[in-house]
Amino acid sequence: MDFPAPADVALTELAEQVAAAVQQRRLMLVTAESCTGGWIAKALTDLPGSSAWFDAGVVTYSYEAKQALLGVDPRTLEHTGAVSEETVLEMVSGALARFGAGVAVAVTGIAGPGGGTPDKPVGTVWIAWKRRGGYAHAQLFHFDGDREAVRRQTVAAALTGLRKTLTE
Repeated sequence: MDFPAPADVALTELAEQVAAAVQQRRLMLVTAESCTGGWIAKALTDLPGSSAWFDAGVVTYSYEAKQALLGVDPRTLEHTGAVSEETVLEMVSGALARFGAGVAVAVTGIAGPGGGTPDKPVGTVWIAWKRRGGYAHAQLFHFDGDREAVRRQTVAAALTGLRKTLTE
């Protein structure tokens, strides 16, 4: 399911496409966000009528919040860090386990301007998607730009992946 992040596509248009796909499948959706700070949930709930298909959005920046609210294993965080494939997969699975939704998206990354390392520079983002009863899929992205640009590209990629997850 690899795809380029459509930074040029309007977030509202992507959110509308996700909303239509969620409603068509009669599902509820949940978001688990770190580096985007709730922006994915905002893009989706900006749409009128979103309460019919949007279940919940969780913003977890700290290790403690990821553990308490999404069930991320402390050993995962200790061994791979918050910005890793393992962590984002546990985030998306935890979101589905804790809420009644049928589809979830999770994001974790380094939006900057600080916080990057040689192994995980600013712009490193992991996104995962999962449908209830299905397998989670995660993808690594390396976005360019300032904090706002990295976060916007993350939201666009998350919504694009949701649309794809729902239409496969």
